[in-house]
Amino acid sequence: MDAFASLLNRYPELAVYLSLALGHWFGGMKVQGFSLGGVTGSLLAGMLLGWAFHVPVAATAKSLVFLLFLFGIGYEVGPRFLAAMKGDGWRYAVLAVFMPVVGLIAALVVAYALKLDPGLAAGMMSGALTESPAMGTATEAIQRLPIDETLKARYLAHVGVADALCYVAGALGVILTCNVIGPRLLRARLVDEALALERTYGIERVRAGIASAWQPFDTRAYRIAPGTRIAGLRVDQAECLLPGLRLFVYRLRRGQALLDAGPETHLHAGDLIAIGGPRQALVNVLGDRAEEVDDPELLDIPMASHQVLVSSRAWAGRRLEEIARADAVRAVFLRTIRRNGQSMPIGTQTVVERGDLLELIGPEPAVARAAAELGEIMHASDATDFTVVGLAIFLGAVFGIIAVVPLGQVSVSIGSSVGALLGGIAVGHLRARRPLFGRVPDSAVKLMQSYGLSAFVAMVGLGAGPHFVAAVQEHGLGLFLGGIVVTMTPLLSGLWFGHKVLKIPSVLLLGAISGAQTFTAALAALQERSGSSIAVIGYSGSVAIAHVLLTTWGTVMVLAFA
Repeated sequence: MDAFASLLNRYPELAVYLSLALGHWFGGMKVQGFSLGGVTGSLLAGMLLGWAFHVPVAATAKSLVFLLFLFGIGYEVGPRFLAAMKGDGWRYAVLAVFMPVVGLIAALVVAYALKLDPGLAAGMMSGALTESPAMGTATEAIQRLPIDETLKARYLAHVGVADALCYVAGALGVILTCNVIGPRLLRARLVDEALALERTYGIERVRAGIASAWQPFDTRAYRIAPGTRIAGLRVDQAECLLPGLRLFVYRLRRGQALLDAGPETHLHAGDLIAIGGPRQALVNVLGDRAEEVDDPELLDIPMASHQVLVSSRAWAGRRLEEIARADAVRAVFLRTIRRNGQSMPIGTQTVVERGDLLELIGPEPAVARAAAELGEIMHASDATDFTVVGLAIFLGAVFGIIAVVPLGQVSVSIGSSVGALLGGIAVGHLRARRPLFGRVPDSAVKLMQSYGLSAFVAMVGLGAGPHFVAAVQEHGLGLFLGGIVVTMTPLLSGLWFGHKVLKIPSVLLLGAISGAQTFTAALAALQERSGSSIAVIGYSGSVAIAHVLLTTWGTVMVLAFA
């Protein structure tokens, strides 16, 4: 053991990676469907190693990974942050402000009543509100306090201790509120209401992993017989002959020549045409009036599947049923929508927002045309624009340092960590306007977030370990009970405010509450309980704003008790 302790003291970076490994292994264990998660597991593993071996951790290392994490969060929420108040989304945005503010007030009152020091107060708030990033802004604020280094180290350690004590109750509180307490107070039948909402949004339910052999759209080849209505018409005229059913002529064979069919192309008797559209129309309507032929070469149409980032103001905020009627998306079909990393349900009433990632399928020219209207095709790339990433973190952090906020007789800066978060939001927002600007692959963003936060809390845990026992003995029960109060106050207030004032439907309200607490596990449990993914609409509307506010509360708590 002495040799192992000496190893970790000489190479503290090894203790960080060991904490990550043990923390994610332990945090992934499930008890009755609940798990702590890798972040909290890394914090506990770090505290255990820090308590046992007193591993030194450099403040620079913690700042390095935490700034990377905050940039990743800002980059992801940036496209939706400023657009959250538009359309029906304003209700979720208001809830995303209301609940964090109530949570902050509750944390201030409880911390004052318990006479907590700045570290314990900030840690209790971050754990009870399940927002581990707030530990980073709190530690940065403590580092700037003009106090003795010994006292500063004690406050820094207390942040991790209090977060670990309050996080479990905070996580359980969100899950229970969204899945048990909330539905009972709202008298909501989750399954029935989810089904009703799906019908309202025009969503057709399918079982996961199951696909029907019948497909709603098909492509077939027909011969134009003399005397038929479409003989002599232009392609655009022929496509509109059947009211309510749009048929798309992709190409045609005239004699031995294959021709692309544009809107102005005229159709003649004897032509073979490749038509795509609703299967019902192709079989029941054209099948009775036209001779179907087997022409593999004619039907060999290049089909494309592309991810398209929505950046056009003209199309953002419009419902799918409205977009589907536009000529710009003629012959193009929508497979998936992703928003803030979450898969969105697809229905006629689903609203497309700037920053959404659409998977479009259809003939290659048609997909390219639709992509040019909606935004831009996001070609697969594993390259990260480190020029933009580095400058955004640097400039954001500098802005955070020099941006001074007067508080009475004292002036304080918002801090480099909040500045890096704002830098990420700015880059993410610009990316929605200019898709090729500051590109970072989704996998790289997830690595920034998961590694950055897990490594940071592991280092916080290593520093908190030597102080853990003493802090628990002195404040353990009070912190735990106070954390429960801080957890439940915004949750119950959010239920009342969202239901009575904002009039949000129950399932969407519960999803929005999980977003306002930035706790994805509660959303997953709600989706499982309701048997539907519809709650993600509420979650995606609130999570972006809540992430920013809750992260900054770490600084506020420290300043309030300094």
